Amino acid sequence: MKRTIERFRAAAAFGLGLAALCAVLPATAGGAGPSDIHQTLANDMDSLKITDTWDKVFPKDDRVEHRKVTFRNRFGITLAADLYTPRGAEGPLPAVAVSGPFGAVKEQASGLYAQELAARGFLTVAFDPSYTGESGGQPRYVASPDINTEDFCAAVDFLSTLEGADPERIGIVGICGWGGLALNAAAIDTRIKATVTTTMYDMSRVTANGYFDQGDSPEAREAVRRALNAQRTEDARNGSCARAGGVVDPLPDDAPQFVRDYYAYYKTPRGYHPRSLNSNDGWNVTSSLSFLNTPQLTYAGEIRSAVLVIHGEKAHSRYFSEDAFKRLQGDNKELMIIPGASHTDLYDNRRAIPFDRIEAFFRAHLR
Repeated sequence: MKRTIERFRAAAAFGLGLAALCAVLPATAGGAGPSDIHQTLANDMDSLKITDTWDKVFPKDDRVEHRKVTFRNRFGITLAADLYTPRGAEGPLPAVAVSGPFGAVKEQASGLYAQELAARGFLTVAFDPSYTGESGGQPRYVASPDINTEDFCAAVDFLSTLEGADPERIGIVGICGWGGLALNAAAIDTRIKATVTTTMYDMSRVTANGYFDQGDSPEAREAVRRALNAQRTEDARNGSCARAGGVVDPLPDDAPQFVRDYYAYYKTPRGYHPRSLNSNDGWNVTSSLSFLNTPQLTYAGEIRSAVLVIHGEKAHSRYFSEDAFKRLQGDNKELMIIPGASHTDLYDNRRAIPFDRIEAFFRAHLR
């Protein structure tokens, strides 16, 4: 088992993050993609391909109105998002931006969270991070602790200036790897009044140290650096970026349970989406370079706004949330462990996701 975990840990350092997966797989599930339209922004700096059909992995809620929107971050990248509004509601409303999991798209878990919170009275936006999904940015399939933190702040920009949203009552939700990024955003952006992290990963930690910190040594990190930089040279020669591979398919016989859980979400009709990196060919191999020497949670202890940290009792990743919570200060911080829940249960299992508690938390702190 130790050898298996170490093999998957090594793969994680190559940009997979979510599951330490080792095979590159073309998209084969899900059938034909949705019909598309092209939207060209007024400044002509980006041309985004935006779907005009409901292509989420969850059903549409008739209590909620939905439309596509775009906004730009301070790096000049245009982000595509789904805006969810309570049907018939009159503003200004408390607003929440949602993103994650790491390597997923807004049509998956983040959209489910956003729609559910909208049904409960919040104005919400679920967005694709830079370089992924329907959002802009070149090269494709790159992650960055700085740019992706900025993506959250850009969503706050959007909500702060959106008619119908109350700029004084804005919160964020970060799922999986976007949980750590949400804490980083809360540490820098004082406009964020409340933050929820769910089934959180610290992507800097897992990239630099491996799963369960089994690769936490200068020698192990040097080996990862050498491999990633050798790939950079190869990419430069080829004029294109090699992909790391999404969730492994087929599953090896010795796959850990958490990898099997990822497969059950990303590779089956339950959660498969044709634009999801985890469902298909994954991140660029070199995408994780910047996470190696950019710790995300350095100033988490200085977050003054409210934070609710949620994780599953049975999740392999539980230690990320528990250790992050230890760094938080103040009586407006809460750790909630969901009995019996795995990591991916908090993606879409409505019996496990504590939506009532999330709603109550935002109502208490977005007022």
